[in-house]
Amino acid sequence: MKAILSMALVLGVCGIAGAADKVDPVGTWNCEYKIGDQMRTVELTIKKDGDKLVGTMNWPDQKDAKLKDVKLKDDTLTFSAVRKFMDNKFPLDFTLTIDGDKFKGKAASDFGGNKQEFDIEGKRGKKDK
Repeated sequence: MKAILSMALVLGVCGIAGAADKVDPVGTWNCEYKIGDQMRTVELTIKKDGDKLVGTMNWPDQKDAKLKDVKLKDDTLTFSAVRKFMDNKFPLDFTLTIDGDKFKGKAASDFGGNKQEFDIEGKRGKKDK
């Protein structure tokens, strides 16, 4: 009986510890990235819609760009967005590794037949529901 209770206690504590380690991407993230020698900013908002993740990106000159295929696997968040600049559309694919209230990752796009990647970092500004 003691062995069963001990095992249940160990499993319960491990379960609680494991739940505390789960990454939560929900919130508003203030992001920075560099194109050439210019620092740029974008606001990323991730929300839950039932059991799915959804979100938007807000650049200084483009608001509410809807995210596509938002997925979280372990600590990695992936999604796509379309950046509109002047009369052009640039599809971007993001892969972000979340660590608490910060993330680091890469964004990739095809510019004129050349795939280009750039680093992006973010900090959670406020947590949404």
